[in-house]
Amino acid sequence: METVDVVVAGAGLAGLRCASILHDAGLDVVVLESSDGVGGRVRTDRVDGFLLDRGFQVVNPWYPALRAAVDVDALGLQRFAAGARVLTDDGLRTLADPLRVPTDILATLRNTAPRPTELWALARWATPLLTGMRRDHGLIDHLLRARPDTSLQESLDRAGAHGLLRATLQRYLAGVVLEDAGETSAAFAMLLVRSFVRGTPGLPRDGADALPRAIAVPLGERVRLGEAVERSERTDDGVRVTSSGATYAARRLVVATDPWTAESLLDSRVVAPRPKGVVTDWYAVGEPPTTSGMLHLDVRDGSGPAINTCVVSVTAPSYAPAGRHLIQVTSLLPAGGSPAPEPETRRHAAAMLGTSGRGWDLILRHEVPRALPAQPAPLQARREQRVDEATWVCGDHRDTASQQGALVGGARAAHDVLRSLQRKDG
Repeated sequence: METVDVVVAGAGLAGLRCASILHDAGLDVVVLESSDGVGGRVRTDRVDGFLLDRGFQVVNPWYPALRAAVDVDALGLQRFAAGARVLTDDGLRTLADPLRVPTDILATLRNTAPRPTELWALARWATPLLTGMRRDHGLIDHLLRARPDTSLQESLDRAGAHGLLRATLQRYLAGVVLEDAGETSAAFAMLLVRSFVRGTPGLPRDGADALPRAIAVPLGERVRLGEAVERSERTDDGVRVTSSGATYAARRLVVATDPWTAESLLDSRVVAPRPKGVVTDWYAVGEPPTTSGMLHLDVRDGSGPAINTCVVSVTAPSYAPAGRHLIQVTSLLPAGGSPAPEPETRRHAAAMLGTSGRGWDLILRHEVPRALPAQPAPLQARREQRVDEATWVCGDHRDTASQQGALVGGARAAHDVLRSLQRKDG
């Protein structure tokens, strides 16, 4: 039996962040990960020179918890253009941030200026966000005090928001929250909008899993791959943790797995939220059908299964080998349902990009049934993490369903564990 201060179960963003803080504080920590790599749901496959992130992961450099955890500049972020190309019944429209994409100012004005009523309705919807945009702390509380939280769909209806601008907002967010029925908390949607306004998301030079790998480096051999936690038992001094490879006597246990695994490990002492699933199809092409560097969306009724598509290699050249380009297509995976057939997502994505789809070589299809926890209204952004005197749980299901939420959750658990040990030793 190995004796340590803390066992962290799971080497996703939350677990790695928690372990790194505890390690920096001088504690003896081990991180047990059942899979063959760190990152949890943030993983990258490497196929024939292509980088294929599981679930089309992007990294927002504005996230405060991200900047606290890693050297963001060292990730070599390749940033997307701040806007979208939108396929409508009247053709392709461009909607972009004029400050960050000045080349598309005229196109954006042509598509927004004739819609003053739509702009006003969206401003009315976003009023709590606009009044709290510059807050570095307390924005969530501000949003919840300003207006009772309802679903995104209901809040937009109440604001009288309709038309192209609302449809674009909802379609854009559908690819982030992984649902297109507007069931997500409106307050959470506003937090996401703020993050996109404040920062421009991008892709790390070496793939999305460069982020968790950077957090894991200082931990070295304290991260043990291929070792799954099987059970835990309370002891007089803490907890006994049995894994597939060893037994540990620990003063504290932090369960930082996905929420559904955590529910099982902790005998339902925490209840996992509903999962949201996603499918990502990756294609290799010789010539890019567009060089926009933006997400392409379709807001026409009943047009097809794809939520968004883009030529990834236009923004992130490191994601494709020389002479080739990479296209991603994202669609939703209903709970308990089947994914849309690949030919249908290909056809739909090709229409959004203004091409036929011929010559697209499918590299890989990622099906991720548990990609994100649902984030319904009313928003509960800070859930209890302490399970008992020796056990904590953390992750994006205890904070917000985002990389920011996972990193914040890991830090919260670490600081609470440190306080509990200081009280015991005090």
